[in-house]
Amino acid sequence: MSQVPEIDVVELGLIVGNVHLIDVREPDEYIEAHVRGAVLIPLSTIPDSLDLIPADRTVHVICAAGARSARAVEFLLAQGIDAVNIAGGTSAWVNSGAEFVTGPDPV
Repeated sequence: MSQVPEIDVVELGLIVGNVHLIDVREPDEYIEAHVRGAVLIPLSTIPDSLDLIPADRTVHVICAAGARSARAVEFLLAQGIDAVNIAGGTSAWVNSGAEFVTGPDPV
């Protein structure tokens, strides 16, 4: 896998709420815990969901640990969408003690 642009959860904590954050995990994972404001678009549906992803600004992509989101970022970059991976993913976010939400809604 090629190197993709990424930030860690500390950096995400400084900008969360001011970025478009896409969570590419499966719905059951998302419901269990996600970063407030993260929009669920499972990795397998990204190619068919490009109309839901803004092309006019940077999008940040998160998964459980960083591997699926890195694949999504690679794909989005190839489509001309500026995207950044969240290293460590939701697991690192929760383990850092940062606020997270549960349930099917972004907030």
